[in-house]
Amino acid sequence: MTHHRFEKLLFLLDTIFVQSNVSDRWQWDPDTHDGYTVKGAYQILTSTGSPTPVATDDLVWHKQVPLKVSIVAWLLLKDRLPTKINLQRHGSLQDAANTCVAGCGFAETASHLFMHCEVFSSLWQHIRSWIGVSGADPQYIRDHFYRFMHSTGHSKARRSFLQLVWLLCVWLVWTERNNRLFNNIETLVIQLLEKAKFHSFWWLKAHNTTFVYGSQRW
Repeated sequence: MTHHRFEKLLFLLDTIFVQSNVSDRWQWDPDTHDGYTVKGAYQILTSTGSPTPVATDDLVWHKQVPLKVSIVAWLLLKDRLPTKINLQRHGSLQDAANTCVAGCGFAETASHLFMHCEVFSSLWQHIRSWIGVSGADPQYIRDHFYRFMHSTGHSKARRSFLQLVWLLCVWLVWTERNNRLFNNIETLVIQLLEKAKFHSFWWLKAHNTTFVYGSQRW
């Protein structure tokens, strides 16, 4: 096993909750919150332009994105990030402590934190304004990822860039959530946008010696 795969394995194992008093259960990955429903399965089968779960999972692995960032995105798509609701489900958190760290009063599910929270979701609006695209946020995270990548243009380079930006934003939101929760450090969303510009610039430049843009033009 290579060091890269070993590091990934350790990270994944660190997110697994094992409880001797809880029985194993089946999980419907497309909707881990409400579980399997005929209506939900029908929507997946009849939807157009939406990727399959496996296809979307493969998109988190990007050669210009650090492994730790891709793993966070992979866990998000699997709904295995230790959000407050997931911790509550595993008996590691009381019901009264499951509200979003942004102070909006809603339960901290993955979809709320990354897509519907009035604080963190505004980052996507800033990002779209920066890169010059428009669009609304879908209900499901997988759809959000796929549609964001295909929000403008069809060139492979453009999709790769949007893929990188989406993964980066997920990492920034999760990092900001943890800083607010554990370190009592709060960063404004507009500052997260600047971090997105900074990291995307250096990630791209590090893998492209002919990268023509300077940081002032980015």
